[in-house]
Amino acid sequence: MDAHEHHTMTDQGRGGHGTTTWSMAAQATLHCLTGCAIGEVLGMVIGTATGLHNTGTIILSIVLAFIFGYALTMRGVIRSGLTFSAAFKVALAADTVSISVMEIIDNTVIVAVPGAMDAQLNDWLFWGSLVFSLVVAFIVTTPVNRWMISRGLGHAVVHGHH
Repeated sequence: MDAHEHHTMTDQGRGGHGTTTWSMAAQATLHCLTGCAIGEVLGMVIGTATGLHNTGTIILSIVLAFIFGYALTMRGVIRSGLTFSAAFKVALAADTVSISVMEIIDNTVIVAVPGAMDAQLNDWLFWGSLVFSLVVAFIVTTPVNRWMISRGLGHAVVHGHH
């Protein structure tokens, strides 16, 4: 993020009237997607490898997506000097809506792809549907993050701690 984008995003977090760019929204979404993807992929791999029922696999993936999504945000804000508790509150404020939208979209896509939930780890359908679902989640979540950042919400909250 360049200095102008950081300044504009910081102004937004204080109620300023700066412009929220698509680039800022995409960066926030990519940040969120990183944690979500780690959790989602890990959950799907564990669930599939251990033979969990599809519902159990999806629940595991969602839980891990939230854990990893929040953890990545917390890691950064703890480095800025916040306590664990304060960092957790920032992560909740910054990422909950974004992770929720991503998880709704990517799991809906995976369930909608015929055979994807029954595919095994050595099947291209398993990996292809997972990648496709995350791409769709990114595309849908980016405008949500742009709207939130423009109102000083979501990822804009984090930038007061960098």
